[in-house]
Amino acid sequence: MNSDEKQDCECTPPQAKPSPAARADRSSGDPHIETLEASRMKRAAAKHLIERYYQQLTEGCGNEACTNEFCASCPSFHRVDNNAAAIKALDLYKINAKLCDPHPSKKGTSAAYLETSAKGARNNACSARGMNRTEEPPARDHFKDLNYLTEEKVYEILETCGEKEDYSPLIRVIGRVFSSADGLVQSFRKNKQHTKEELKSLQGKDEDKDEDEKEKAACSAAAMEEDSGASSSRLEASSVNKPGPDEVSVDVEAVRRVYSKLLANEKIEAAFLNALVYLSPNVECDLTYHNVYSRDPNYLNLFIIVMENSNLHSPEYLEIALPLFCKALSKLPLPAQAKLVRLWSRYSAGQIRRMTETFQQLITYKVISNEFNSRNLVNDDDAVVAATKCLKIVYYANVLGGDVDREHNEEEDEEPIPESSELTLQELLGEERRNKKGPRVDPLETELGVKTIDCRKPLLPFEEFVNEPLNDVLEMDKDYTFFKVETENKFSFMTCPFILNAVTKNLGLYYDNRIRMYSERRITVLYSLVQGQQLNPYLRLKVRRDHIIDDALVRLEMIAMENPADLKKQLYVEFEGEQGVDEGGVSKEFFQLVVEELFNRDIGMFTYDETTKLCWLNPASFETEGQFTLIGIVLGLAIYNNCILDVHFPMVVYRKLMGKKGTFRDLADSHPVLFQSLNELLEYEGSVEDDMMITFQISHTDLFGNPLMYDLRENGDKIPVTNENRKEFVALYAEYMLNKSVEKQFKAFRRGFHMVTSESPLKYLFRPEEIELLICGSRNLDFEALEETTEYDGGYTRESRVIRSFWEIVHSFAEEQKRLFLQFTTGTDRAPVGGLGKLKMIIAKNGQDTDRLPTSHTCFNVLLLPEYSTQEKLKERLLKAITYAKGFGML
Repeated sequence: MNSDEKQDCECTPPQAKPSPAARADRSSGDPHIETLEASRMKRAAAKHLIERYYQQLTEGCGNEACTNEFCASCPSFHRVDNNAAAIKALDLYKINAKLCDPHPSKKGTSAAYLETSAKGARNNACSARGMNRTEEPPARDHFKDLNYLTEEKVYEILETCGEKEDYSPLIRVIGRVFSSADGLVQSFRKNKQHTKEELKSLQGKDEDKDEDEKEKAACSAAAMEEDSGASSSRLEASSVNKPGPDEVSVDVEAVRRVYSKLLANEKIEAAFLNALVYLSPNVECDLTYHNVYSRDPNYLNLFIIVMENSNLHSPEYLEIALPLFCKALSKLPLPAQAKLVRLWSRYSAGQIRRMTETFQQLITYKVISNEFNSRNLVNDDDAVVAATKCLKIVYYANVLGGDVDREHNEEEDEEPIPESSELTLQELLGEERRNKKGPRVDPLETELGVKTIDCRKPLLPFEEFVNEPLNDVLEMDKDYTFFKVETENKFSFMTCPFILNAVTKNLGLYYDNRIRMYSERRITVLYSLVQGQQLNPYLRLKVRRDHIIDDALVRLEMIAMENPADLKKQLYVEFEGEQGVDEGGVSKEFFQLVVEELFNRDIGMFTYDETTKLCWLNPASFETEGQFTLIGIVLGLAIYNNCILDVHFPMVVYRKLMGKKGTFRDLADSHPVLFQSLNELLEYEGSVEDDMMITFQISHTDLFGNPLMYDLRENGDKIPVTNENRKEFVALYAEYMLNKSVEKQFKAFRRGFHMVTSESPLKYLFRPEEIELLICGSRNLDFEALEETTEYDGGYTRESRVIRSFWEIVHSFAEEQKRLFLQFTTGTDRAPVGGLGKLKMIIAKNGQDTDRLPTSHTCFNVLLLPEYSTQEKLKERLLKAITYAKGFGML
């Protein structure tokens, strides 16, 4: 409700309203009529006071140092929406509350009010004397019937207000239009370009018009079209003359120009704020209950217009206005969200960053200003949830607007992974697999036809969408439950993995893996009861150290053929002849030994690049496909059992595991020398055919150094590479090196990997670089962070003499010695996801001074350290322990 609406209200019913002349005649001699007239004037005065209170509550007096608690200019004043302001104005009138004196910056507004009041009084007096003077309507009423805006109309109102130094008419128009969904949807429309048939029809209707008027109209239209063309941007350039289904009718550039003009004025900005508070609940209701978008796709315009407000991230919006708007925006149906993504994907990186920061600031503000815990979940905060859903729209716009490659996808495995014979019992027990049709896919990805993995380089780095304060307060066990149950009442942030960091997502994956392990264990126990089978709740591997590959390969191949579901059981490794009980540490050593053996250069399964220190599948390897399948299974088991491997693959391997083929740009990582040569070929300015004399036949060497020839095209040795076809040559060369030459080996490798991870949310949650981090851990060893998080037991404290000496020795170690120490203590020489600060190491006292070496429980990251008498002895004993550590025993 605004002031104009109040002015339109009449105190007497329309049918009882006499003419001015009649009122003058009746009031001249009738005392009763004079009393009524006096009463009417009192009501007019009361109405004027209430309007002043309303203006004071919504716009303020203009004095930034105002102390009136009922004035919007007071620093401690809490803003309210227009309806609440109207009710409050009536209450203030009843108690005769204080009205602020007009501040110099508000003299224009105050003058307008006084002038209106004076004119009203003069009109009353004139009507009482029977005079028929016609007063000029006040400036504030010029635009009272304006229900939508155009760029030209805004400038017209702005000019009028500037001349009179009174911006209240503009503020009222903004309040009226921007608080109305219908008004905003109709505002700032693009100029429609008529077809030839429409122009002929218009010409026929205008035949009776004067020729001069026609010429003037034509000139005006031409000028408008020229101006529109001059101001077109990247957004409009992509859609000229092709208004496809993804086009919108709002003129975004015009909206931006209007905002840039208006937001400089603080009072006008307050009008936008108040209007948004009033608008958002109504829009949310329209989208939730009235299915308004399906009836009018132009309803999307109001979201586009509001999101162009560059001040949305300012503190004034964070408390009420922006949360309400986010709730409304999150209610958009899937097709509308996709349309918004496609529109915003054509925006610049700066525009995407502004919108990202807007929603990120709201999430951070709500997280910091509330105390979230296991009883008060952040998942239950409507504002945080709504802002996250809105951020997802911007995220996919960022993906779609980047460097996207929707082609070059790996073919699915021809032979599906065999289902377990336990499936029938699982169904009977309610344990049927939820993801038989494959991993979860985001509905918005399906609607857009694009995936995160398709994006080579987004407009903004993916890291800018991660919200660390949210990750800190997120109860991942609860969130994972909501993710699996998929109820509408509970929101899971795992459905928006872009906002989670790798540590949080890894925790979610850990819960998923553990629940699958428990599920398989439960099924096994029930089978043993029902069918009398031998109880085997674990994936048991008994191997010999000197035959580890043969033993592991035979056992895992047998399991993969007979019952692949057993691969999803918890791994339990036993070394023959050793007493170690596997609580995690024995498995870590098993993985380390298997990887060392499989990646041994003498075996020849992989080639090794001395410059990059990376391995690549050997296309000429003599090893069987089973060996490569074993590698895939080992990688999958490492992720499944939360172990880190010392493998060194280029990023293209992880992209291929996620379903994308290698392309030319991937050669920069896997084959840098070849990439440089091909890149020079593409950039060569001379004649490629005459100067280089190369053809579409390439050569490479086998294990014994013998040259092998391959035609990239049929009869490739007869097709010269020219300036015209060199791009094709480079693409085919990369296709051969990264895909075709290793097709057999990689298919076996991927099949083994998917045997373990096929039902995991791995693809849904992680990007290729994060998959590498999961498998290989972090290469950055921050021992300062490890010291901060280490705990002590058995009588040791942080201040103990031995502990201080211990850390002094460890920090003095060389890089290789630090890796040996990690290997000795934790079972791996890599830091986990998130760095060494996420590693929970315990140093426990193991007796008084002795000649015994330090020992460790790698399963639990526990170092047992005797209280050595001197620092020199501590260093000597520790170095010997970490240098010659191998094997397991019972203490």
